[in-house]
Amino acid sequence: PTTWNAHFSQCNLLDGFPDSLMLFHSAESKRLDINICPFFRPPFRVPEAQLKSILWQTLQAVNFCHKHNCIHRDVKPENILLTKTGVIKLCDFGFARILTGPGDDYTDYVATRWYRAPELLVGDTQYGPPVDVWALGCVFAELLSGNPLWPGRSDVDQLHLIRQTLGDLIPRHQQVFHSNVFFSGVSIPEPDTMEPLEKRFHGVSPHAITVMKSCLVMDPSGRLSCEELLELPYFQEDGGTGWGRETDRLPRRYEKGTRRRAPAPQYFPQLTNSNTSPAPELKNKHRHKHDHHLPNI
Repeated sequence: PTTWNAHFSQCNLLDGFPDSLMLFHSAESKRLDINICPFFRPPFRVPEAQLKSILWQTLQAVNFCHKHNCIHRDVKPENILLTKTGVIKLCDFGFARILTGPGDDYTDYVATRWYRAPELLVGDTQYGPPVDVWALGCVFAELLSGNPLWPGRSDVDQLHLIRQTLGDLIPRHQQVFHSNVFFSGVSIPEPDTMEPLEKRFHGVSPHAITVMKSCLVMDPSGRLSCEELLELPYFQEDGGTGWGRETDRLPRRYEKGTRRRAPAPQYFPQLTNSNTSPAPELKNKHRHKHDHHLPNI
């Protein structure tokens, strides 16, 4: 299989097991503290600069996958980990897939419903990197508001909620939906009212709305790539260029001649462990003493 050295905003895969359990390891940190879910809940509200940092680093990680012809297919808050020094780690590549070529079919039952793109919800088996971009837009909206953007109770309900915000499905997705035997005899309810993103996020800056709308486009071909999203004005305003490009640098432990690492700034409040993210502690108990022979992804 195709392998590569992990981007420093991705977790290395240490080992895999037949029951699909996978052990991940962060190269920069002895321990991954938490995923970003606690930051969605009151009383926490992510400061603008830190919110940009989370999104910037996650975009970098997903862009790295896409440049290696790989789609993650399960981008969601639970799979975005945060180290104690504020470094984002994209993890859980259990649904990841190497793209084999245009027109090829892939399973549509991937991703978590609230972050699943319309093409996946209707059962389209021909898709690509835009499914990850859609999920990133959902995560960004959740960071901004503190609540899931479209918390559907079923795939049809999810499509209904999306239509309330973005309007009708594109013709291809309508055709796939009606020809899908899973939805035989089922129709998507017509929205009573429309509530566009600008209305739902009326207090959010226009540049942030642009990022969100560039991700959440019904037609996959109309969504910006991760690389294009990183160039939007949202990441350039308020000194964004400085902190944004900083995440492109290698962590200090890889710099030659560095004997002692200076304490890193604490970008986020240090939270106690909760039931939402028990995995990091469990991983430490099963770490290999010698991992130099294990593959990187």
